[in-house]
Amino acid sequence: MPLQAHYAKTLPKPRFRYTPCIQAGPYYQLAGMIALDAESGQLESGGVAAETDKIMRNMLGALPEYGLALDQLVIARIFTTRFDQFAEINRVWEGYFPEGATPPARTAVGVVALPLNATVEIEFCFYREA
Repeated sequence: MPLQAHYAKTLPKPRFRYTPCIQAGPYYQLAGMIALDAESGQLESGGVAAETDKIMRNMLGALPEYGLALDQLVIARIFTTRFDQFAEINRVWEGYFPEGATPPARTAVGVVALPLNATVEIEFCFYREA
């Protein structure tokens, strides 16, 4: 099965050498996203909640370009340098998956550092049947 690269015009351009989204059959793996503004390229200010919200908005904005929908999200992996503030990250997260919706599987990991001094990075994996 050949891998297919996908790019979204709504996302900030990668600063390093990687593909923002790789499709392998019905799976779409989105690279880890930090809270960058697509126009300015600057990191969102305001702490973990603001960064989490920006990441989620960036991801949602790219989904139509990838031909995906939020209900196809299988797993998200959250990395944070501020695990002591995970409740704030979780509060924002839960706003995107309201009561009654089936949220994806999720992993959360505390880390020492993230690119560009971000405090939150999230990667996403989607499944879309052909």
